[in-house]
Amino acid sequence: MELETMKDRVVGVDISVEQTTLAVVDIRGNIIAKTSFSTEDYPNVSNYIAVLAERIVMLAEENGGFMQIRSVGISAPSGNFKTGGIEDSPNMPWKGVIPMAAMLRDRLGIAVALGNDSHVMALGEHVYGCAHGMRDFVLVTLGHGLGTAVFSRNKVTLGAHGFGGEFGHSCVVDGGRECGCGLKGCLEAYCAGKGIVKTARELIAENSSESSLMTVYDKLTPKNIAECCNRGDRLAIETFRRTGHTLGIGLSVIASLVDPQAIIITGGIAKAGKWLLEPAIESFNEHLFGNLRGKVKVLVSSLDSRERDVLGASALAWEVEEYSLFK
Repeated sequence: MELETMKDRVVGVDISVEQTTLAVVDIRGNIIAKTSFSTEDYPNVSNYIAVLAERIVMLAEENGGFMQIRSVGISAPSGNFKTGGIEDSPNMPWKGVIPMAAMLRDRLGIAVALGNDSHVMALGEHVYGCAHGMRDFVLVTLGHGLGTAVFSRNKVTLGAHGFGGEFGHSCVVDGGRECGCGLKGCLEAYCAGKGIVKTARELIAENSSESSLMTVYDKLTPKNIAECCNRGDRLAIETFRRTGHTLGIGLSVIASLVDPQAIIITGGIAKAGKWLLEPAIESFNEHLFGNLRGKVKVLVSSLDSRERDVLGASALAWEVEEYSLFK
């Protein structure tokens, strides 16, 4: 009788609006090999999944062989771990419900787990980042969207339908800006990428007699708004002050609801640094339930986001029940 050899590698996949990153990861969390390709090049989801499957097999074959791969874990915006689908994403090009885990499993013949990107980021922070050793924390990611994940008693809170932690789509301004999700006044509409740019444009219009460095850019982004802050531009600084104030209110609400050890902020917009974080922390402390003041830390992730997210996806892959067409 032959002893069955345990497969000791998985593939972690991180899908973002612009880029898809995938890595072969061993059982100790070492990244054996990593590659990426443009998500935006594949607006047709069937074509995208065909390319993703091809890249997974190619990367695995070049690094020990596909037969060593136990399973695949995917981090995706608007992903639902319970259904394995991307569901009605406001920011991705693929609309409706995409049963991505099942579609990729059919192509690869091995188990595939898919989770919400914020949930997977939280898993990565818990295993490899500044939340290591914490049982209760909240992760907030600021980018194209505003994602949150509540990590409670050592596991991500999924909720009854798999949408637990969608705090970016809670209302902070009644009848406010329209959000990509179809609602109005969502936190995401004020504190994610498009919302920050909209605030900047509103301030420029309100202060038309005042010059601003922000007006020289053909395409205004949170990154170049932050650069204008570094150069002392008053309207740029006010843009992030308003953003931080609104974000702090949102953080205080979620902290009061779940009583975490810490709130961890990550994502490209967090790179604005003090221009965003100082007003956010000030607003957070101002609006936080009194019994929690001084007890909930606000931290910024120190991990490389691409590495953390593929590692988080790989951790998700180990949790899915093993399946293979090749046994």
